[in-house]
Amino acid sequence: MKDLFETSHSFEDTSTTSGFEDDSNLDSTDTEALRPWLRPGKWFAVQTQSGLEQKAQREMLSRVRSLGLEDQIFEVISPTEEVVEFKKGKKQVVEKKMFPVYLLVRCEFSDASWLCIRQTPGITGFVGQSQKNQRPTPLSRKEVERFLSKESAKQKPRVENLPTYETNTPVKILSGPFADFLGVVASVDEQRLKLQVIVNIFGRETPVEMDYHQVELA
Repeated sequence: MKDLFETSHSFEDTSTTSGFEDDSNLDSTDTEALRPWLRPGKWFAVQTQSGLEQKAQREMLSRVRSLGLEDQIFEVISPTEEVVEFKKGKKQVVEKKMFPVYLLVRCEFSDASWLCIRQTPGITGFVGQSQKNQRPTPLSRKEVERFLSKESAKQKPRVENLPTYETNTPVKILSGPFADFLGVVASVDEQRLKLQVIVNIFGRETPVEMDYHQVELA
């Protein structure tokens, strides 16, 4: 998975897209300080109008700069993740928003930062604020580490639109040396996304291993 900070913006350092310099030369103490939970401020989730996440993110960044609040609002993030999709028998990896209609904001909560965020066009409100004028609840450490840590970025891509195959299901092979062969599913390995397919080769039934994306229902 790509670094979740690829679509983040920070006002503390603009040397990289993530707002942080390469930590390869930092000692362990400095590296700890780069972890999302240990950075200054608290993380809050804010809701946007549907489909306006990126626009709201840009608007908020512009407001922070124009109001001179870089010392109170540090990062505005739209976390993304890589997702494996199967469409028309083809496997593809696409990048999707982890939380559609939400942005994650790291800030020192104050009247000024609250107004800046709340009055940004496209923002509908804070998550964890059940009553008007109630102070919103920041994300917990567990939530921050789960959604934003570099360790979570190393996880395998999530799988969507996964075809369902069962034993004895007729399939057509789409690619490889047996392309256009018809066969029958003999076994399914859902963890590895592999199938054992029985095909007729030279008049003999022969098991061959196929990836999910190499076949389609016949």
